[in-house]
Amino acid sequence: MNSTHEFELQGESLIADADAALIWPERELLAIADLHFEKGSAFGAMGTFLPPYDTRSTLDRLEMLLERYDPSTVLCLGDSFHDLSAGERMHKCDVARLSRFTCSRNWIWIAGNHDPTVPSWLGGQTVDEVHLGPLCFRHEAKHGPAKGEISGHYHPKARVKLRGRTLYCSCFATNGCRLLLPAFGAYTGGLNVLDQVLEPILGRDPIVFALRRGAIHAVGRRSLKVEPELRPKLL
Repeated sequence: MNSTHEFELQGESLIADADAALIWPERELLAIADLHFEKGSAFGAMGTFLPPYDTRSTLDRLEMLLERYDPSTVLCLGDSFHDLSAGERMHKCDVARLSRFTCSRNWIWIAGNHDPTVPSWLGGQTVDEVHLGPLCFRHEAKHGPAKGEISGHYHPKARVKLRGRTLYCSCFATNGCRLLLPAFGAYTGGLNVLDQVLEPILGRDPIVFALRRGAIHAVGRRSLKVEPELRPKLL
């Protein structure tokens, strides 16, 4: 059972980690997407009450990755905060912990649709996208060809048929030229990689690295399943 999967994108050697992180060893870089800090408190304010521990759980996983890889650069590919006031709702202990992370290395927040700006007091710098060598990191993938693009936003998931069972897993998804990262946050849904919305980005035959129970599995198109059609109820 492997917890990492090595692959190449535009000639660069990368590692997909089962904890939903991308590692670029040559650059000592760790990239994650869609942390959605304080999503639970945002839903609570609207009357949908969820356990208020999503931010802390996400920080726990993030700290584990920082200890495992000790990257010099961390890229957060947008929607790190669920809304513009998420930083103000964070518990002071979580703020102190996150600030300790951001101040100890080159920390870059890429602007997302949920968080076009990040409070300066949380540390790090906010940019629209990052270009490093042949790779470009941004929040939302551009439609049409975009070689070397790495993005988040869509929270890709794979519906996989395995040993007679159908599993629904977060995943990395690629067409060999570009890459979608899985959502990192504790409270995040997902979009099937075979959804028509993703066809202009991934094509019809995406390659998937599915994440399940601390392991990562390379999955080909033949094992991927579309969402079942909802049949109308008979009245």
